Formats: sequence, C-alpha cells, structure tokens
Amino acid sequence: MSEIQRPGALYQQVAAAIREAILSGEFEAGAPLPSETQLIARYQVSRPTVRNAIAALRAEGLIEVRHGKGSFVRTTGTPALTINRRVTRSRGGQFTSADGIEWTTSEDPAVYRSHTSQATGTLLGLDAEEAIFVCDRLLIDPATGTRALHRTTIPFEVAEGVDTLAEAPDSEPDAIYALLTEAGHTLWWSETVRARMPLPDERTALQLPDATPVIHLARTTHGTDDRPLLLEELRTGADRAQLAYRITADKAAAARGNRG
Repeated sequence: MSEIQRPGALYQQVAAAIREAILSGEFEAGAPLPSETQLIARYQVSRPTVRNAIAALRAEGLIEVRHGKGSFVRTTGTPALTINRRVTRSRGGQFTSADGIEWTTSEDPAVYRSHTSQATGTLLGLDAEEAIFVCDRLLIDPATGTRALHRTTIPFEVAEGVDTLAEAPDSEPDAIYALLTEAGHTLWWSETVRARMPLPDERTALQLPDATPVIHLARTTHGTDDRPLLLEELRTGADRAQLAYRITADKAAAARGNRG
C-alpha cells in the first residue's frame, strides 16, 4: 500500500506518485497502467481522484488512452519512421524528392483557391491576402501506420507564368520542380522545422494521442534571383517520426575586389 501523505491537492499527489513509478520503471513503457480499482487500493483514494490524476498525466504526455483497451504508459524510444529530407537531380534533369517512404493516399487531393496568411506570405515573399493555389494530401505509411499532412502552395502569379501549372496545381512536387526548371529557373531550397501542439483538425486527421506535438516542416523552392516560387508543408506526429538530413559544406564565397 502507498497511502498518500503529501501536501497539495490529492489528485496531484496521486499523479506525482504514479509519475515516480513510471520514471523509475516500475510501470514500464508500453505496458498498461494498473486499473482504476488497483490504483484506488494502492493509494487509498477515491475513484474521481484517480481519474483526475490520470487526466493530469495524460496532459503531460506520460500516459495515453487506447479506446477499448485502457491507459498505457507512453513509450519514449526511437520513432517508428525516419523521414529523409532531400532533393536530388539526375544527369537527365529529373528531380526526385523521395524520402525513402512509400506513402499512400487515403483520398484524392483537395485542391482549392485561397489567399496567403501572414505566415505563408512571409515564406513566399508576398503580402497577406495574395491569391494562391493550395493542394492538401493525407499521406499514410503502410509499414508503420504513420500519417502525415502534406500541403503545396503556389502563388497565382507563379502558376500563370509556367506552362500547364495553373491547369494542374495538384501536380506532385517533383513534377512542379521540372516545370519551374523548364520555365528557366535554377532552383534551390530552404527549409524550417518547428514543433507545436496540433490544431483539433490536425489531431483528428493524424490520429494523435493526447499531449502529442506535431513536427511542422516548411520547404520553400526558390528560383531566379532567389525568388520564392513554391511552398510545401509537411505535418506529422512527433511521437511517430523523426527527420534525417544530409549536410554538405558550401563552397566559400569568392573574394570580391583585389587584395593589396
């Protein structure tokens, strides 16, 4: 028996005791948590107190609830999926941004017209409320069940200046790279990565457990004169995926002017 004898709200005391049991390994990662009845007997408290303690630990991300199965200690090991972030180009000029995963789509892409927000406008070098094409895809990795939301954003002025792009804004990114190159652009890419808590629709679409952040990647394709041409965003659960990058050293910039 581990009767609670600490100051503070009773459910917080129970949450602290369960947390200690998790961190010490008594309650193992991936294993089911003792039932409510067992926790009531262990800590000599009421059912509402146990439920409030479990809710607090869920909010912390230490426990996840699997519907129909109960509460489980969340695992903290290596994520199931590694996403390689790279773009390659063959000698024949064909682009490939494959990340090593055979993604499948559960539904047709959603294509619509919209306007830039402050965030997307900044990444695309545009003011807010500029006209854009948006294409949303829900991707699934069959091997692990990991889900990802992929979005491409193309400014109207870019699409109108590239043959066939305005008629097919749902083209895959590799195909868009090829069209931009054919239009005379020499491409390079910049990418930012951040973690944040999901919006409700993201949590539903990605099937995220409680207290799970998303990894949000934003890749901008730049063309002639470093002009931003295309924005790609990928969002996935931080509990399921990690990112891998190949980093190479840039050549030193050539010295300007004569040295005396």
